[in-house]
Amino acid sequence: MVIKIVCLRCRQKLTAPAYAEKITCGKCGEVNPIIKKPSPATSLEQGKISKPMEKLKKLLLGNTQRLSDSSGSSSSPPSKLCALDESGNQPPAKKRAVLCGVSYKKWKYKLKGTINDVMNMKTLLTQTYGFLERNILVLTEEESDTRLIPTKANIETCLKWLVNGCQKGDSLVFYYSGHGLRQPDFNQDERDGFDETICPVDFLREGMIVDNDIYATIVKPLSEGVTLHAIVDACHSGTILDLEHVYERDKL
Repeated sequence: MVIKIVCLRCRQKLTAPAYAEKITCGKCGEVNPIIKKPSPATSLEQGKISKPMEKLKKLLLGNTQRLSDSSGSSSSPPSKLCALDESGNQPPAKKRAVLCGVSYKKWKYKLKGTINDVMNMKTLLTQTYGFLERNILVLTEEESDTRLIPTKANIETCLKWLVNGCQKGDSLVFYYSGHGLRQPDFNQDERDGFDETICPVDFLREGMIVDNDIYATIVKPLSEGVTLHAIVDACHSGTILDLEHVYERDKL
């Protein structure tokens, strides 16, 4: 039995015995190694190899499936429903609240106690005044639901939710803990010449929420017999609802 190869240098066809490990080309003198192909496995040997491989394949596929199933069930647990998810077909709850605490944690003017204030207010409403947790919207920078981050757009949306469909006998609460500022009164409806504002977490980009807008959103739409308690823990918040009457203790 002989082996036929081609010289690696001059491409001359060479013939060597089957047992040879190398052959020298008579034309160019190149020493060519002889690489022998492994003998094919017998059907019995193939069976010995294939059966363990099949078992391994099934085991791996089974583990992959189990890992896939487990990851699918634990990777993203269903998000907790909040009051914003309620169907419009259901009448709004008689007691509902919007609690907003802004800490501005990424800025140099951050506040440390606002989120704690909100949680204390939530506890007060649920444990003392009979509010249900599912009827309270809590907006802080710690919320996993992006709709409850205290941005300007989110606060405005939640305030509209608070008064939407309100009826006689409803009890509504708006609580805000964060920065408050004021700006020149361009409508000329303020005695001191300034509009009061609250500062959402994105107020540097999106702007502040002025008292005129707060009045238009949660005061003007109130039906007769609806009670609204608004507690605003911020600077310049004395007339933040832009109400007609102002309590001045010094003049009593």
